[in-house]
Amino acid sequence: MASISLPKHSLPSVLPTHKPRTSSSHKHPILSKSSQSQFYGLKFSHSTSLSIPSSSSVKTAIFAKVNKGQVPPSFTLKDQDGKTLSLAKFKGKPVIVYFYPADETPGCTKQACAFRDSYEKFKKAGAEVVGISGDDPSSHKAFAKKYRLPFTLLSDEGNKIRKEWGVPADLFGTLPGRQTYVLDKKGVVQLIYNNQFQPEKHVDETLKLLQKSLNHPFYVVVSTFPPSIYFLKV
Repeated sequence: MASISLPKHSLPSVLPTHKPRTSSSHKHPILSKSSQSQFYGLKFSHSTSLSIPSSSSVKTAIFAKVNKGQVPPSFTLKDQDGKTLSLAKFKGKPVIVYFYPADETPGCTKQACAFRDSYEKFKKAGAEVVGISGDDPSSHKAFAKKYRLPFTLLSDEGNKIRKEWGVPADLFGTLPGRQTYVLDKKGVVQLIYNNQFQPEKHVDETLKLLQKSLNHPFYVVVSTFPPSIYFLKV
């Protein structure tokens, strides 16, 4: 019987060895631009790129700390003139506090100008308008001057108040949220409105609530016997 003899080589030396390819660990940016660009409230400066964060770094849910019917945390911040202003100053009148991403971005400019154009309606309702972002007072001053904004802009550098109020962020946490609160005369929240990509809607929704409250007049009912006067609110 014929026999087959194998060469005296160990198996690993007979089989060809293949080294696995090591891919480079660089990230592929979703968006990068060499020149400055702006997307609603997000600014991209030179050589800035936006990458998807890892799942471990993204919070799956953000719960608001301020809800309708609550009194929000007070604050003391600097306005566009560098003067210190607190939320308590507005007690006794309705106040609209709107958080926006940044000065001079397209969406924020639209929103600010919409509040400007309707400012007389807010004054007629006896309400104050206050805008808050992380920009410094000098940025606010230039922004207010350029667009002739008649209301207060406050500087929340470090986003401390934004975090205390629980304003949710957008785009995987890369874009500061755009959220508006309407507080009544007692400082209680009556409306919370969030809409990042329709900035002008914030003005419509707040005015709708204010005008609704103004359109509920008091009726005077006089009773001759017994002599009494009743005030009824619809």
